[in-house]
Amino acid sequence: MSHPDDPLARLATLEGVPSAFAAARDGIDVVLRDRGLRRTSPEQTAESLLRGAHASAVLEGSASSLGEIRDGTGDAVAADAVRLSTSLLALAPTLSRSPLQALARLHALAAGSTLGADEVGRPRSSEAAERLQGVARLLSSQTAAPALLLAAVVHAELATTAPFASHNGLVARAAERLVLVARGVDEKSLTVPEAAHLALRPAYESNLGAYRDGAAPGVHAWLLYAAEAYAAGAEASPLRRTAE
Repeated sequence: MSHPDDPLARLATLEGVPSAFAAARDGIDVVLRDRGLRRTSPEQTAESLLRGAHASAVLEGSASSLGEIRDGTGDAVAADAVRLSTSLLALAPTLSRSPLQALARLHALAAGSTLGADEVGRPRSSEAAERLQGVARLLSSQTAAPALLLAAVVHAELATTAPFASHNGLVARAAERLVLVARGVDEKSLTVPEAAHLALRPAYESNLGAYRDGAAPGVHAWLLYAAEAYAAGAEASPLRRTAE
């Protein structure tokens, strides 16, 4: 039962949303449990993170291929995405304990090579700071909403409000993945939601645009899209490819 102050309670009961996120979670669980009693490896997690970094970089404007990124010859945006992904999982405890610090660190990792010290990890305006505080409050809340829904809202808020001077898309997608880790959906980060967003790019970008407008139908549409993307992200897991 949701608490009366639950900030996501209304969204969690929108038409089609509970069943969409339940189905997405089932799909994730199937992929993660397909390995049976066999252990997953750090190499599989690293591969998932690399694929995610590539997809996120392309969505941010990179022209690098996965092979180039794997070889370390990708462009600057790809390098930023890889640097972010390499340090991502270590931030899971911080996201739960001090979300604002974790979000600032995500931006510092992504933008540290291009922005000055006065811009790295800092909101670009007082309004941006307020929106970032709002995301941090969501992450600190004792919401009864599915963790996947929380991840979707955090992603959309960061991507559409663009609180930092640059690299907001990379930060938004990294934060989404980190929520899935920190909230126990995918603790070893073996699904690849970024790959799903890239594969579904027209829908991804149009639904983010609808969310940005702030009207209820746009938010609703984004949530339904996100559930679809998380299911597709599970199918993009290295586990799935290995099992085939």
